[in-house]
Order: sequence, then structure tokens, then C-alpha cells
Amino acid sequence: MTTNKLNGKTAVITGGATGIGIAAAKRFIEDGAFVFIFGRRQEALDAALAELGPNARAVRGSISDPADLDRLYAQVKAERGTLDIVFANAGTGGVLALGEITVEQIDDTFDTNVKGTIFTVQKALPLMGQGGSIILTGSSAGTTGAAAFSVYSASKAAVRNLAKSWAEDLKGTGIRVNVLSPGPTATELAKAAVGEEGLKVFASMNPLQRMAEPAEVAAGAAFLASDDSSFMTASEVAVDGGLAQI
Repeated sequence: MTTNKLNGKTAVITGGATGIGIAAAKRFIEDGAFVFIFGRRQEALDAALAELGPNARAVRGSISDPADLDRLYAQVKAERGTLDIVFANAGTGGVLALGEITVEQIDDTFDTNVKGTIFTVQKALPLMGQGGSIILTGSSAGTTGAAAFSVYSASKAAVRNLAKSWAEDLKGTGIRVNVLSPGPTATELAKAAVGEEGLKVFASMNPLQRMAEPAEVAAGAAFLASDDSSFMTASEVAVDGGLAQI
């Protein structure tokens, strides 16, 4: 069920061309928002725009490059003037056991999941004000432990703490910041990271015994974006089938 709870609002979604990102973009638009999706692959952005329709724009770039983020927010300011919702969703990760972890894996994961998230939010703040909502994509992996998943898990644990600290930094601004933490979700990134067999293993670990659909996670994002969550900040909403809750 969709509503008009985001009517007239402007949203930015990083990692918005595929997976949870495009599912959230669809949901936000159905709920009345105008959405800017941001991603690295032009082909994926073009395909997403074809699905999303006239209330969406696409900007190509990487959240690990501050200059790309500057271009994104310059376009938002030029077209919309202000910004109501930031869904810092872009992320990356892979599996390597402790003895196999490389400098390259650490740099790539933390440049995107931590540094990229920090500057995605920091550079959005001049466009945001009272009633603004910042949503960070965490993960059940930020709470639980999993073999060969330590670098990704550590990066998502860092994201969880960013929301706690930023809620203090944002006192008096009227801007809320919360974390949306999916569990195993049927996305392209998940399949690339752990493979089909790995996904089956992760799915079997949660009480619901299945993987989430991206639209189910997007519903959580829509809740955090709307005034239904107006008295929530520094919180974590888990859409993980109970994986990290028991």
C-alpha cells in the first residue's frame, strides 16, 4: 500500500539504480516524492530512470569521490532548491577470511561504506532543515558475526555509530538520522558478494527462513523518511527477518 506521506518532498538516494536503492526510489515516488538517484554506472542509471518516470533524475558518480557528491548536490539545489530526505544507501563488501584480508579490500570497503557515507551526509546538510530525514543503510552484519565477513561487518558497525553520534551533532536543527539495517536481501550486490549458495545459507539463518525482497526493505526506508517516524533519531530499524534480534 502506498500513500502521499512524502508528497512534495525531495529525496536523494545513493546506490539508487539497483537493488534496495531503486526499490526505495519507486516507493518514495509512489508516496509523492521527487527523487535523485546517484550511482556509478550510467547504463544502470538510464535503465532505472526508464522505470521511475518523470519524478526522478539521475546523477552519475561515486560516493567515495567528494567532487562527485558536490555535483550531485549542486544539481539538487539548481532543480529543487532544498532537500528533505537523504538515503545514504550505497555500499560495497566481499568475503575474505582473516588470513586473506587485503589492504585493497579494507580501503575499498571503508572508502565506500564509511568515508562515502560521511561525505554523502555532510555535503547534504546545507540543503536540509527542519523535518529533514537522513537514513543510513546499515546491516544485520553490523551486529552479528560471520566467518570471512569481518571487514564488511566492521564497516556497518561504524555506520551504526555514525547515526548515534550525528544525532548529537544535529541537535537543534530539526534533522533526524536513523539506520535501516537489512538482513539477507535478494540484490545484485548480495549475489556478487557471497554467491547463490551463500545467500541460501544466510536466508536459512533467520526465523522467517527466506530472503527479503528489496521492496520490503524500501518500506522501512519510506517509514523513516516520513513523519510517521517523527520522534525517532539515532534509532536502528531492522528489516532482517529476525536474524540479528535473537
